[in-house]
Amino acid sequence: MAIPFPFLNTKRLYLREVVASDAVQIHFLRSDKTVNRYIKRPQPQTLEIATAHIQKLTAAINANQAIAWGIMLQDSPTLIGTIGLRNFSADRKTAEVGYDLDPIFHRQGIMSEALKAVLDFGFTHYGLQTIMAFTDYRNSPSKKLLKQHGFIPSCNLTDPDNQDNEVYHLNR
Repeated sequence: MAIPFPFLNTKRLYLREVVASDAVQIHFLRSDKTVNRYIKRPQPQTLEIATAHIQKLTAAINANQAIAWGIMLQDSPTLIGTIGLRNFSADRKTAEVGYDLDPIFHRQGIMSEALKAVLDFGFTHYGLQTIMAFTDYRNSPSKKLLKQHGFIPSCNLTDPDNQDNEVYHLNR
């Protein structure tokens, strides 16, 4: 029996499963220059690649390898960003958080609100002990967000896939 997807609500946000009908918004998030300024992602992105990405997310969720939410404002059906947990350790005590947000919604506290909900979920429902985050050393807003939520730099860890990334962690 499949486990129901864990929808999350905050004061302003509704976090729900990313579905096939989100392909246009996912394509935007994966191809917009501002969103992807610090992300090493093959370009160009296409609608087909966005659809395949959604299918990959769904498969990872079904295999209990990751969980990803689409971020929406409570009063709107439009997906404005994504946030998720992935790269779970073998003992299921550590995971990585990742997120993106439509630039129109930057600097409104939206990602902070979504991150708090996901951190609470990860520590409470998954029993995680540590949540990691990888962000480009030049991405000041992301680093500020992480620090506001208690993440600290992991000076002895690096991202083997991207030397521009700094690694942060938050312990339960």
